[in-house]
Amino acid sequence: MSSEPASAAFDLPLRVEAADIDEQGHVNNVVYLRWAQEAATAHWQALAPPEAQANTGWVVLRHEIDYKAAAFLHDEVNARTGVGAARGAIFERHTEITRGAARELLAQVRTLWCPIDPETARPKRLSREVRAFFSSARESRE
Repeated sequence: MSSEPASAAFDLPLRVEAADIDEQGHVNNVVYLRWAQEAATAHWQALAPPEAQANTGWVVLRHEIDYKAAAFLHDEVNARTGVGAARGAIFERHTEITRGAARELLAQVRTLWCPIDPETARPKRLSREVRAFFSSARESRE
């Protein structure tokens, strides 16, 4: 990963399906973003306590993506994600999408996320315990 995650990296294995393919015969660019979001969601569900999951939603503030190589129908790919720094209510996440056992790099994604209260859709603060799972040691204090 381009930035060292605070928690262990989380892997989400994926397979390229026909619906992922665009007119050029390779995976459409927006699919890489979908995979990054699916990996982040699966990581949250695997790590966060049930109460935090029930009381916290997440919205994306920004995606940055660098495409390195194309993926094709039936490729076995992996979305590896880990957390970066947190600043106030902004949480950074890094995702690398690779192909096969050789882990050929297909895309690198940096996403900024904001936790929200699901009832009000307003930004919310996370407990220290949850912040510790989803922010790196580089975190700046609120």
